[in-house]
Amino acid sequence: MENQKRDIQNMDDIKAVVNEFYGYIREDDLLGPIFNGIIQDRWPEHLEKMYRFWQTVLLEEHTYYGSPFPPHAKLPVEKRHFDQWLALFSRTVDNLFAGEKAERAKWQGARMAEMFQYKIEYYQNNNLKPLI
Repeated sequence: MENQKRDIQNMDDIKAVVNEFYGYIREDDLLGPIFNGIIQDRWPEHLEKMYRFWQTVLLEEHTYYGSPFPPHAKLPVEKRHFDQWLALFSRTVDNLFAGEKAERAKWQGARMAEMFQYKIEYYQNNNLKPLI
């Protein structure tokens, strides 16, 4: 009998997704050099911010305050980077959980990846900086 996965329910579940996902990111040949180069030794701070972001999005416990896009505006990324990010994120969620919140996490991740990709391309193509 197959082991049934449960849905994302609490902050420990959020931390499990975030920690495993960024573990993959840090080791990924395409994304690792970008993330590791920018974050450097500030991984604990970054992970804490990601816990709060996903806690706000998935658990509706408002602990994240900020604008997620501006720190990403000047990243040297394109569609293939976002495709890889999304593949790793979806795989992580699917490895750990199943259910409504797990599906929402993947949907939200896809939405964010698409929005960030288009915004970054827009800023790069028009030599602009975000206002915030």
